[in-house]
Amino acid sequence: MSEPLRSPGWAVRPSFVAHGPTAPVTLLFDDDGLTQLAGVFPVAWQTPWPELSELTLARVGRGLVFGATVADVRYEWRRRGLDDFEELRAVVLDHGGTLSLRRRRLGVAATVIVVLVASLGGVIAALLASGPNAVVETSDARSVNLSLSDLPSGWSTTSVGYLSYLVPPSGRVITSAPTTTPVVDVVTPVVTKQFQRCLGVSAGNDRVFGGAAQLPDVQVTSPIFHLGTPYETEVATTSQYYRTTGMVRRDVAEMSTKNFGACFVASNATILLSEYASQVIPSARGINWNPATFAKGWARGGVVSVDLPGVSNPYQLVVAVVAGGHYEVTLTALVPSWQASRRLLGQLVGVLKTRVLGGSAV
Repeated sequence: MSEPLRSPGWAVRPSFVAHGPTAPVTLLFDDDGLTQLAGVFPVAWQTPWPELSELTLARVGRGLVFGATVADVRYEWRRRGLDDFEELRAVVLDHGGTLSLRRRRLGVAATVIVVLVASLGGVIAALLASGPNAVVETSDARSVNLSLSDLPSGWSTTSVGYLSYLVPPSGRVITSAPTTTPVVDVVTPVVTKQFQRCLGVSAGNDRVFGGAAQLPDVQVTSPIFHLGTPYETEVATTSQYYRTTGMVRRDVAEMSTKNFGACFVASNATILLSEYASQVIPSARGINWNPATFAKGWARGGVVSVDLPGVSNPYQLVVAVVAGGHYEVTLTALVPSWQASRRLLGQLVGVLKTRVLGGSAV
């Protein structure tokens, strides 16, 4: 290799040491081996080429997956974007690795729109309707989402965290495309049946995934916010602007059902686990969470334990929906300890309530 290759923007699973950083990761390739710089305050691990085996490089949709085995442990690095593909291809082939080009088997693009949009708009939420004031609505929806300034010091943003398997990419504005055909995938039918059976609602009457769903004008997702120590924690929000307040009130009527939070978080967990493992994995049953905040307004949530393949410590997925006025906002978090994170997440729900309803929410 004539020139060292520096490739940033990766996430690795599992971590190189117990509870070690897995994102952001920069990979350095040179004649001696592979160096990984992991974490916001980078920690370096150097591995000589003789200790690396079974190198693979795959293009998955618009992203890359690089794999290698070290000391009988299989590591996988993932990144959005195809930068450095030709250079990485040469490195892998030079060291006896293999290449592949595969499509994601589970239709993640459609799935994250369907599930995360949850309060959300149903399977047809991929066909969001653009209103006459789309520019204003987009600006309003973006301003409701959380920002880095809403979190304590020590947090950063990442595009390659665990939640990237669940939430749409940061900043993507989804508006109407009435002629678009929804992508068919194998996860959505499982999630839909799971949710409707859990909530006790028929497909025709279900306002989340079923035939009674409504379409927001605009949907915008925040960045994924990441805290690396003592354990990785991730938070993101997705806001939706509905054309009338009556549309939101009708959605709230279904979301006020007793077990909505538990059923909804379990559906999201099924998506996360399935996309992460590239096979359908139904989640465990969730529990309800009714966030108690000083801010007035409506919110419902749920918590469920998730075991991510290749990750030693268990996590909890937390999902809460805040609704009012023209808005429905979904807070999604992946935390190592629900009890330790509960206070912070409750405060963030309070922030969203205030923004959804304006000054009158306080």
